[in-house]
Amino acid sequence: MKSLKEIDLQYNLELNKIASEIKKKKAKIVLLQFPEGIKPYATAIVNALEKKTHAELLIWLGSCFGACDFPLGLEKIRPKIDLIIQFGHNEKMPTCCK
Repeated sequence: MKSLKEIDLQYNLELNKIASEIKKKKAKIVLLQFPEGIKPYATAIVNALEKKTHAELLIWLGSCFGACDFPLGLEKIRPKIDLIIQFGHNEKMPTCCK
């Protein structure tokens, strides 16, 4: 299994940017939505973000096929979620355009 550093280099997860946004929004409960390719690393990502933010992070294990694929079935917990972060994965993203 790859280390979080290797995953971040491969996919440019922008964990520092995400942690800053969680802090800026003062989010206490955050739902993270991962595409299939990143799901195996979800717990490592959550552990890293929890250390940086002290927020409670939930992992959505349902499907995620793009930005329009909003998690369904959250009616009961949606009012408690302060922020939803959806990860994408495109290894081919040019580094010149960040």
